[in-house]
Amino acid sequence: MDSRQLRYFAAIHEEGSLARAADRERVAVSALSRHLANLEAELGCPLFDRLPRGVRPTAAGHRLYEHARAILRAMAAAEADLRDEGREVAGAVSVGMAYSAVKAIGVTLMQRVLTDYPKLKLSLSESLSGSTLLHLLSSEVDLAMVYNPPQEARLRTQPVLEERMVLLGRPDLIGGTSPITFDDMLELPLIILRQGLSARALMDDAALLKRLEDRARLQMNSVSAIAGSLLSGIGCAIGTDLFMQEHLESGALASRPIVSPELNRTLFICELADRPATFALETVRHLCLTLSLDAVASGRWQSRPVAC
Repeated sequence: MDSRQLRYFAAIHEEGSLARAADRERVAVSALSRHLANLEAELGCPLFDRLPRGVRPTAAGHRLYEHARAILRAMAAAEADLRDEGREVAGAVSVGMAYSAVKAIGVTLMQRVLTDYPKLKLSLSESLSGSTLLHLLSSEVDLAMVYNPPQEARLRTQPVLEERMVLLGRPDLIGGTSPITFDDMLELPLIILRQGLSARALMDDAALLKRLEDRARLQMNSVSAIAGSLLSGIGCAIGTDLFMQEHLESGALASRPIVSPELNRTLFICELADRPATFALETVRHLCLTLSLDAVASGRWQSRPVAC
């Protein structure tokens, strides 16, 4: 199987006719038919049903088309990217960020792109960590900054920083600002992120996470709902000081360090392993890493760097 076969196959699939595909690709119908026959023989299955007028994709044909479309798109992007080597960074890059990452570096990232890379089109989306990872796996974003991603063959990951988790809530509910043990915390009315990928953002210890989920009174996947619940005093939550920074500074909420054990989470920059990086993507990745570490060094993001 080669790129020409895939291109011819995609043309037949999209046109629904060998004759129309041949016109589009500017080749003889006989040549197109031969390439298709060779491809079907190589794969060992028919890709189209031959009809009196045109062709209709088989189930195998539909599946191959999804792969072919992604491969041909990646090849076109690689060709355009390398052709522009040495020129001004240009292109479109979409980034998904967990809420805390947007809060720490989102505005600065957009400012840097607008100032330093005027031909770079940046799309920035915010969601809870689990949703951000799903957006990456479904190719809705090119780059994702998420906490504690699972070990997944489709992902290429790089650790950036590690945050210490604290208990957040109204002072009268959580009992001050002194350290609290994990076991004592379980006796409080806890609000946590919904089970699954989002919950992994809290901690990567499956046993502790299971205990937390068993005792949690409420589960939410909304930052505004969690904030409103904390402020109303109906519960407390595990997070970071950055997560509720404004309310901590106003005194409406307090935080208590969690001990025995101490809870930490790691932020990663993630990409799809099978997708080659463009110069534009490499530029945005470097910016995200640099701005994150700058925020740590300045004290705006209370964490410790772990990036290589």
